[in-house]
Amino acid sequence: MPKKRETRSYRHLNQQDRDRLQALRDAGVKQQEIAHILQVDPATISREISRNRRKYRKRRRIKNRYARYEAGRAQHKAYVRRKYAKYQGKRINENEHLRRYIAARLKKHWNPDEISGRMRRDHEPFYASKTAIYEWLRTSLGDRYCDYLYSQRRYPKRRKGVSQKRQMIPHRIGIERRPKGATNRTRYGHYEGDTMVSGKKTGSTAALAVVYERKAKYLDARKISSLAPRKFTASVNTMVKNTYARTISLDNGIENREHEQMVVPAFFCDPYSSWQKGGVENGIKMIRAFIPKGVDLNRYSDEDVERVVAILNGKPRRSLGYATPQELMVEHRLFKHKKIPVGEIALRG
Repeated sequence: MPKKRETRSYRHLNQQDRDRLQALRDAGVKQQEIAHILQVDPATISREISRNRRKYRKRRRIKNRYARYEAGRAQHKAYVRRKYAKYQGKRINENEHLRRYIAARLKKHWNPDEISGRMRRDHEPFYASKTAIYEWLRTSLGDRYCDYLYSQRRYPKRRKGVSQKRQMIPHRIGIERRPKGATNRTRYGHYEGDTMVSGKKTGSTAALAVVYERKAKYLDARKISSLAPRKFTASVNTMVKNTYARTISLDNGIENREHEQMVVPAFFCDPYSSWQKGGVENGIKMIRAFIPKGVDLNRYSDEDVERVVAILNGKPRRSLGYATPQELMVEHRLFKHKKIPVGEIALRG
C-alpha cells in the first residue's frame, strides 16, 4: 500500500528559513526533503522557489531563464509583495473605536452590510465598507467573530438549487393572480409563509410556522407540534390577525391544504419555484443561525423562538435604508393593537 504523503499547514517563511532553503538547494537536496526539514508543506517550498528566485529577462537568449535561488533576494521580493498587498481590513485593526463598534454589532448578529450601512446612516465619526469588514473577518484578527454570521462560515458557500415537491391543493390560486402591490412590494400587508422542520434523524414532528412581510421584512414564527394543515393554518392566523395583512404567498406543501380557512387570501408559487417567496426563505436561513438545521425543535421553548424573532426584527436592513423591520412596522402603524408586538418583550428582557 503506497505511503500517504504527510501534509502540513501553510505558514510564511522567514529569513532564516530562506537561508536554510538556499543552502539545502545548493547542496542538491530535493524539494520534498527540504520541506520535511523546514517542517512545511512541499507546496510551500515549490511556491517559494517559483515566486522568489531570480529570473532572467526574455531578451537574454539562454536555455534556462531561471537563475539559482538567493535567500536575500527572495526575502526582499517577499517583503515588497506583502507591503503592497491589498489588505482592506487594516483600517479596522488600527482603529480601536471602529473595531469595537463592529465587534459589538457582530455579536448582535448584524451582517457586515448592515453594520456598514448603519454606520453611515448614524453619521459615525468612522466608517468601513462591508467589503473591508468581510476582509477583516477573514484574517486571524477578526476570524473569531465569524461565528456570529448567519452561515458561521469563513468563506461563502456555493449555491445549490432547491427543488420542492408539488402537492395537490384544493382551490389553489396561482401567484400570477396576486395583487401587484404584493409582487412589486409597493404596499404593506402582503406576507409570505413557510415551515421550518426538525431534523429527520431526531424523529420529531415539531416545526416552526414562519411568516414574513414582504415590504417591511418583518418576521414572525410560532412552534407547532406537526405539519398538520389545521395546526399550520391556526398558527398563521394567530400571527397575521394582529397586523393589517392583505395576502399571503405559500408553496405547494401539504400543510397548506386548509388555506381557505386563513384570515387572508392565499396565493401559491409555481412548482419548483421557491424563489417566488424568497423573503421567508431568507428569514428561515437567518433563524438557522440560532436554531441549527437538524436539531429537534422541541428543545426550544416558545420564549426562545420569540427572542430569535426579536433579534432579527431589530437588525437594520440595507433594502430598508438601514432601518429595522420593527421600526417600519411601528412607523407605518401596521399593528392593529397598541400592545407590544410579539418578540419585543423578549428583546427588552
